[in-house]
Amino acid sequence: MSRVGKMPIVLAQGVEVTISADRIVVKGPLGTLTLPLTGQVKVENDNGTLKLTPADDSREANAMSGTVRALLNNMVQGVTKGFEKRLSLVGVGYRAQAQGNALNLSLGFSHPVVHQMPEGVKCETPSQTEIVIKGIDKQKVGQTAAEVRAYREPEPYKGKGVRYQNEVVTLKETKKK
Repeated sequence: MSRVGKMPIVLAQGVEVTISADRIVVKGPLGTLTLPLTGQVKVENDNGTLKLTPADDSREANAMSGTVRALLNNMVQGVTKGFEKRLSLVGVGYRAQAQGNALNLSLGFSHPVVHQMPEGVKCETPSQTEIVIKGIDKQKVGQTAAEVRAYREPEPYKGKGVRYQNEVVTLKETKKK
């Protein structure tokens, strides 16, 4: 059995889990998340601890037990603490401003870039060169951060662009004659 799938998930106080045949619903202080289930994994709630077991001895069921366990753990963390990704803008004239459900970016193009935030994801701009993307769904937060970064990825010669907060950009040396 998968090592990850063997580990139980301890539910924090205030988290409710509803298990049905085709999905699992996790409710917490920050919101509600739903995970569709296949018949390959069985989930049991044992007094505040979720235990997963593969439905049969197939390799796919074993793999899915680890995957479903990781997704459930992320859901429990999301409805209790939430997730956030921090981005920083490096470059002269690069700015960001959050306005409602949109993020306005000035990234050196001839036009401003407006990125609409998906439902359940919020953005903040503590300063003009910092962006904080928050939400309860880890996948949505990471995907939104990747989409914002893709507007202007860090280039390898000067390092200008949109970076993750702790990302290290290896700079290349310019060509010599």
